[in-house]
Amino acid sequence: MRRILLVVFAALLSGCLGMPDSVKPVSGFELNNYLGKWYEVARLDHSFERDLTQVTAEYKMRSDYGVSVLNRGYSEAEGEWKEAEGKAYFVNSDTDAYLKVSFFGPFYGSYVVFELDRENYSYAFVSGPDTDYLWLLSRTAVVEPEVMDKFIQMSAERGFDTSKLIFVAQ
Repeated sequence: MRRILLVVFAALLSGCLGMPDSVKPVSGFELNNYLGKWYEVARLDHSFERDLTQVTAEYKMRSDYGVSVLNRGYSEAEGEWKEAEGKAYFVNSDTDAYLKVSFFGPFYGSYVVFELDRENYSYAFVSGPDTDYLWLLSRTAVVEPEVMDKFIQMSAERGFDTSKLIFVAQ
């Protein structure tokens, strides 16, 4: 019984790591180019972001070689800004765009960049541990139609339900 409890406890501490089988993280990832402010252009809906507009994510280096994460969005219903601060760390290597992110103590979830404008780091397609988690991030509040088309096509090919995408008002 003790061994079972240890396995369950270890599983709870590891959180939701992993990724959909159809998703592969970008290799040759350069964190310094990824740091800074990103606008959330599209996403699949989740309770922690429900009804938020003007959503941004800001990434900065931490002294422990991790990444500080600040997600921010406006709730029109409540008339106030909502923020969530977290931390992220690479799961494999620092050139593999597969990180684990935590907003709640020891519990981590996957953050997988599966497509990226490698030249300018101007947009990123991000998955979570399964096909229920999907984001299109951009350095600008609006993306070119070609980027949106590519995001929808690549996401659909990987099993995400793109008919349920929310296009975030900025």
